Amino acid sequence: MVVLPGLMLAMVLAMLDNMIVGTAMPRIVGELGGLTHLSWVVTAYVLGTTVSTPIWGKIGDLYGRKNIFIISIVIFMIGSVLCGMAGSEIFGGPEGGMAELIAFRAIQGLGAGGLMVNVMAIIGDLVPPRERGQYQGIMAGVMSLAMIAGPLVGGFITDHLDWRWAFYVNLPVGAVALVLLVLKLHLPKHHNKVRIDWWGAGLLSVSITAMVLITTWGGNQYAWGSWEILGLAALAVVTLVAFIMVERKAVEPIMPLQLFGNRNFTLISIIGFLLGFAMFGAINFLPLFQQMVQGATATNSGLLLLPMMGAAMVVSLFVGKAITSTGKYKIYPVIGGVGMAVGMWLLATMDAGTPSWVTGVYIAVLGLGMGFLMQTTMLIAQNSVEQRDLGVASSASTFFRSIGGSFGVSLFGAVFNNHLLSDLTARFGPQAADELATTGARMDAAAVAQMPAQMRTGLLESLATSISGVFWWAIAFAVVVPVLAAFIKEIPLRGAGPAEAPAADEKAVTPAAG
Repeated sequence: MVVLPGLMLAMVLAMLDNMIVGTAMPRIVGELGGLTHLSWVVTAYVLGTTVSTPIWGKIGDLYGRKNIFIISIVIFMIGSVLCGMAGSEIFGGPEGGMAELIAFRAIQGLGAGGLMVNVMAIIGDLVPPRERGQYQGIMAGVMSLAMIAGPLVGGFITDHLDWRWAFYVNLPVGAVALVLLVLKLHLPKHHNKVRIDWWGAGLLSVSITAMVLITTWGGNQYAWGSWEILGLAALAVVTLVAFIMVERKAVEPIMPLQLFGNRNFTLISIIGFLLGFAMFGAINFLPLFQQMVQGATATNSGLLLLPMMGAAMVVSLFVGKAITSTGKYKIYPVIGGVGMAVGMWLLATMDAGTPSWVTGVYIAVLGLGMGFLMQTTMLIAQNSVEQRDLGVASSASTFFRSIGGSFGVSLFGAVFNNHLLSDLTARFGPQAADELATTGARMDAAAVAQMPAQMRTGLLESLATSISGVFWWAIAFAVVVPVLAAFIKEIPLRGAGPAEAPAADEKAVTPAAG
């Protein structure tokens, strides 16, 4: 409990950034231009998080987590400062500002990769799994509060301050977190001489980057059969095969392949991927729908997300306490997967005439599903491995959720751009559609309000149908979650006492004693 405030602040740091920037994105695009690059601002951040997460987790296992954790926070804060300076006179003005922001978001993502995984791993070091559900319920509640506060703060900044403060606001929060962790966090120091698996980390990063570029560029910037896409596909396959070969021989692999011999670990990794794919990929477009189609201000669009965050917070706290008291957890990812799929289906039915209160009901259903899944996936992953692999398990769980989010944002961004361009072309012709959707038009509410009525109506209807199409795609991934969760084997949680020791599983990595 002494350490918890510092850990929570570090976690809030990552959560606040995502939500604040998401709310501010329409204003950022309006100043820097490039609606079609909107998804790249998110993709760069998620990609940086994804490629660095396994490295942070493994380094923490080998050398101790405190200093590694502090370094990740510092990198995140440096990235935040650079993002806030993108497109400023320091870098030559607004021209090229979107490219700068994308690059700086990648740096910020590299630091963010160490935030969540180290919080989860440190909690795993200090608390046995049977009690961990209660603490992770608290963490989920704090995450939900951050997700509630994020859109409100982002909306206030967007409406009343310069959008750059959406990034600068990270600095005081990060500074307080650093002070608390330096003074209060005391963990055993490791002095292992084992070398880091840099080859594995590099090959995995190249493979992930190639796959994300395929989902981003395929059918959008380049044809699916073009040499660019085919070359990226070949690069992704070759580096992935090389990564597997390297990991099989590495003394300290960045991601031990034997962990995937555990059924629970494999299933929960796939569920985490699908959760990130559907959730991060689709929710990224909600503020755009609320501000552009429904005419909400940035602050109000933050308020309109409250039903989702509030529902997720309440359910997460309930699930955490229930797991601690009963030791049972299998049913929760099943319920969560069903709730998430239903929420996506409801959001897919929205159009330009959908009132805000109906959208609020729909996203509350989505929030209920998220609440059952947010912390349960991490708990199952950690309980599936030995204590010495806790950091790897935590980073793998975060990694698969992040890479799912990266792919989701990229794929759904491509779906949105293609659908929008196609719909606008059908309404206004190729030249007007290209001007509106692909040449950096200033897509903010003020600019739309000044358009002729017929063009404004057509644009809003095109935006609504394009965003609806994103949610239809998300359903296909969400419905797989409860199916996979039904096959999870409920192994008693460590720390439950000798009478409830986990049974041996010839294909499982036997959990260490509590």
